[in-house]
Amino acid sequence: MVIHTAKFLLSSPSFDKCPTANKPEYAFIGRSNVGKSSLINMLTGQKNLAKTSSTPGKTQLINHFLIESSNAKKQKQQWYLVDLPGYGYAKRSQTDRRRWEQMIENYLRKRSNLVQVMVLIDSRHTPQKNDLAFVNDLDKWEVPFSLVFTKADKEKPAVVQKHVQLFLDALKATWQFLPQVFITSSEQKTGREELLDFFEQNNLRVAENDMIG
Repeated sequence: MVIHTAKFLLSSPSFDKCPTANKPEYAFIGRSNVGKSSLINMLTGQKNLAKTSSTPGKTQLINHFLIESSNAKKQKQQWYLVDLPGYGYAKRSQTDRRRWEQMIENYLRKRSNLVQVMVLIDSRHTPQKNDLAFVNDLDKWEVPFSLVFTKADKEKPAVVQKHVQLFLDALKATWQFLPQVFITSSEQKTGREELLDFFEQNNLRVAENDMIG
């Protein structure tokens, strides 16, 4: 996949205020400070598309970006990349957290053109309870998702692999099938081609099966 343009489209306070659900959509979510904005910028090749911040919990709305790309067959594709608010940030009121949680749950369960949720996990750490709880919620809601381990350049490869395996082992305790896994580094552009190929193949599948009107 070659990305030709990527532009910010809209920030929405709820799923029913999002753009018309007529294009394949991929939502990025993870704990606050997991490197979500940096990953989006790396994938799209634009340094400032998604606003990075040293302050966790900065993203508070559903942010849509319109992507125009072409696949290996030179076919043009248009799709949405979505930046969702991070979870697990403690320095907010319980009311704020619950409002965000409800907004995210409604979006994930009701957005009809959502093809895949990309759950970002910090590869520097052993499995975190809120990450495991979130992916278990996705499984319960039957929302398709993949795991994207970030910041792989910040640890030795053996440590990253160990943390990835520990996370998968935690899922194996109750799951029969495991999600697809990507290992990434925004600084080194690790995983970029694999993720873009994943989006390309899913866009083709959606188009071939006429899954979105």
